[in-house]
Amino acid sequence: MFLNDNFLLSTDIAQALFHKHASLMPIIDYHCHLDPQEIYENKPFRNLTEAWLAGDHYKWRLMRANGIPESHITGDASDYDKFLAWADTVPRTIGNPLYTWTHLELRRFFGIDKPLNRETAPEIWNEVNQQLASEPFKRRNIIKNSNVKLVCTTDDPVDSLQYHQRLAAEEKDFRVLPTFRPDKALNIDAPGYGDWLKRLESAAGQPIHSFADLTAALKNRVGYFHDHGCRLSDHALDVLRYEAGDADTVEAIFRKRQNGETLTTAEVTIYRTELLSALISFYREFDWTMQLHIHAYRNNNTLMFKQLGPDTGYDALNDLPITEALSKLLDRAESGSGLPKTILYSLNSKDYPALLTLMGCYQKETPGKLQLGSGWWYNDTRSGMRKQLELFAEHSLLAGFVGMLTDSRSFLSYTRHEYFRRVLCELIGEWVERGEAPDDEALLGQMVEDISYRNAAGYFGF
Repeated sequence: MFLNDNFLLSTDIAQALFHKHASLMPIIDYHCHLDPQEIYENKPFRNLTEAWLAGDHYKWRLMRANGIPESHITGDASDYDKFLAWADTVPRTIGNPLYTWTHLELRRFFGIDKPLNRETAPEIWNEVNQQLASEPFKRRNIIKNSNVKLVCTTDDPVDSLQYHQRLAAEEKDFRVLPTFRPDKALNIDAPGYGDWLKRLESAAGQPIHSFADLTAALKNRVGYFHDHGCRLSDHALDVLRYEAGDADTVEAIFRKRQNGETLTTAEVTIYRTELLSALISFYREFDWTMQLHIHAYRNNNTLMFKQLGPDTGYDALNDLPITEALSKLLDRAESGSGLPKTILYSLNSKDYPALLTLMGCYQKETPGKLQLGSGWWYNDTRSGMRKQLELFAEHSLLAGFVGMLTDSRSFLSYTRHEYFRRVLCELIGEWVERGEAPDDEALLGQMVEDISYRNAAGYFGF
């Protein structure tokens, strides 16, 4: 039956592993895009559209594929009409994970087990909105009631972290920690780079007249973030290139940009290589985990980018080479101050074998020091998760995997952890059925519990 207690769990051992082990574990959501101010202010959602559709470009892409006009996706249509447009789309999403996620969220959060479509939409709209207005559905209570113990947001180095400080002082049921995301420091060719440097000067309390000043200011902010509980960095390396440069060269590139001159592709690459290498040394010094998100190909529809801006559903995956540049970056770090704990994600699953075999060249000191990140974005599907898990197991130690994350802007995304845990138990159950793993619930239950929660709790040093 659809979404029954054993959905995805096709074997007896898979059912035992999920119900007696995975489902009992708390959640550490170590990478998401929730707004810490929203968490702190703890306001109720206005309605289901605000809670479910606002900012969710996963849903927007499917609505566009269904011929829904943009006015009913990101435009000026009413919230109810936008919800109806999603309800019209949902029956056509069968086979897409969003069909499962949509109904899983309706069941787990709101106790609604009827399918969403045009006919059921009015009743679901009214029932859910009534619940959203109640105390259990304020933002913090959604997190707490989802058995979440820790959330890591994604934060600019210039952020004051004031809402993290307030949450740390007031919230006792779960923790919200920052993650250091210095993309704007690396994107020297971006239009707003100069303005961002001024904000960094202000945040760090020191002038930035040179590349050396820039690295000093960023180290200052790493220390500030560390003092406020940060233990992870994150980078969106959509294109990963490597070209080393000496100190004089990178200083000249920095001055050239400060003078308003256009940089060549080679100069941008040298700057990014040298700055990223400096940051990696800081992460090692502070015993942080570095996350590298590689191979998104962003803002492909230039017409819609001009209208709506980034992160609106017009990104795809990239298929450039990855091994040589990444190997040089990792090897330089290891030969210097040493690699920090590192999680490697690629939006293109064809990169998984390359990442896994490269990871194996630098494992030491910490169990699972280098990790293949969970199935990210377009790989956040049953088949994508299984591929990531199978290859991780074949080329490394799956038992040391730090598990799932939401990577989401939605407070209703925590059911993705359940979905992942079911896929994990399904896969292990199949190994048992084929005789590839022992029918030993104690052994496999420990593995499932570790991947679901304990590995992350220990690995990140929270």
